[in-house]
Amino acid sequence: MTIADDAPAEAKDARGRVAELHAIRDQARRGPSERATEAQRAKGKLTARERIDLLLDEGSFNEVEPLRRHRATGFGLEAKKPYTDGVVTGWGTVHGRTVFVYAHDFRIFGGALGEAHATKIHKIMDMAIQAGAPLVSLNDGAGARIQEGVSALAGYGGIFQRNTKASGVIPQISVMLGPCAGGAAYSPALTDFVFMVRETSQMFITGPDVVKAVTGEEITQNGLGGADVHAATSGVAHFAYDDEQTCLEEVRYLLSLLPQNNRENPPSASCEDPVDRSGDALLDLVPADGNRPYDMRAVIEELVDDGEFLEVHEQWATNIICALTRMDGEVVGIVANQPRALAGVLDIEASEKAARFVQMCDAFNIPILTLLDVPGFLPGVDQEHGGIIRHGAKLLYAYCNATVPRISVVLRKAYGGAYIVMDSQSIGADLTYAWPTNEIAVMGAEGAAGVIFRKQIAEADDPEAMRAHMVKEYKSELMHPYYAAERGLVDDVIDPAETRAVLIRSLAMLRSKHADLPARKHGNPPQ
Repeated sequence: MTIADDAPAEAKDARGRVAELHAIRDQARRGPSERATEAQRAKGKLTARERIDLLLDEGSFNEVEPLRRHRATGFGLEAKKPYTDGVVTGWGTVHGRTVFVYAHDFRIFGGALGEAHATKIHKIMDMAIQAGAPLVSLNDGAGARIQEGVSALAGYGGIFQRNTKASGVIPQISVMLGPCAGGAAYSPALTDFVFMVRETSQMFITGPDVVKAVTGEEITQNGLGGADVHAATSGVAHFAYDDEQTCLEEVRYLLSLLPQNNRENPPSASCEDPVDRSGDALLDLVPADGNRPYDMRAVIEELVDDGEFLEVHEQWATNIICALTRMDGEVVGIVANQPRALAGVLDIEASEKAARFVQMCDAFNIPILTLLDVPGFLPGVDQEHGGIIRHGAKLLYAYCNATVPRISVVLRKAYGGAYIVMDSQSIGADLTYAWPTNEIAVMGAEGAAGVIFRKQIAEADDPEAMRAHMVKEYKSELMHPYYAAERGLVDDVIDPAETRAVLIRSLAMLRSKHADLPARKHGNPPQ
């Protein structure tokens, strides 16, 4: 058939043809059947169009190729040729700004990708790149359409190629709302942000059946690749939520913090939170004793507009915080050590998490604020054998390569190589501030005294008393709060209560910063 079942039998004039058109469009919008829709909802999932309606501003969606159908034959495909071919594509607005979107329709071929399906996605991706606007994919598909063979696989190749082409050019957001298995999982992995919904979305390269056949391990789909697994263990997902409505609302919030493309700055917002608001609470939030933990999130809340920020990878590598926020209405990316987890040390996962976030901020013209309270890199055989050297170098490379405004604040400890890596002045931070509680040194006083004064301590009548004396001497000579400032390694030592005002004035000055990298095809970052 070429028209909808309920279209007029004979369309002899323009009015008849228009009625025929509306009937076909209605069928395309409704989907295959009520039974298929009920089955989708029985799984706790919305339809593709319902998801698009939640994502975009009301009434703003413009669909592209709603009448596309596949041309494949064999295996019964020629008798089943639904409109849209299982993917809804188009553009609309989020908070009044253009956003491109494609959404798999699981009711049609299980959302599986075939040649026509892939062509629609390729087209909308090309349109997003050319228009310079974000692309959001609402993923709910069963992978490649087996009946179409290698043509379906080639369709994924075209998506991956465009994901890579768009990387760092337009924001790309993947929202996982159902299964995503096999090679299909590589497209989300190539995008800037991945959202998942608990219980209904999964991602894995090989499913539980294959895992059992090869390794003998038994595991559920959620246990293998569910939202919490990827949000807390693998780090594949940046955000995980309990329901689709909350998930899509957070996607809208994220888009409000991102520019349209790499040639624009993030959108400004009105701010009623005073620039010079005093942060007296900071004096009590951060203990002077470097061994006492505290929650860095509370510090961030005191510094940013209205205490609001969006934490990225909140459940993964919790010893470092990465967040998007606003200060005086302008978007800022924050990287901060978290003393509540592993004392805020840098390890393999924290280094990877922060490096990717710094790269994202730099790609999309988001200034970077780094809050330091870091005792060093995590020691251990597992870390060394796991490649902490090259993983830590990723963070170092990301900071050194970033040309956006960069400001760092040393709150308390900043020891050794971790201090250098966390955007110190020596690797290009534009401005570096410190609180009076800062301790910038090669290592902690206890460790340093044990190395430098080993002989004196060993020969002393009271080694412990001698050790305590030498620790005190080392602190007074090399670890007092003004040692780095006296040598120009920090630009100023500031009152914690004035930190918000100092940072906002500094960011305003740096807004027109322009820096060029050496001419090259691309760098070769550590992997």
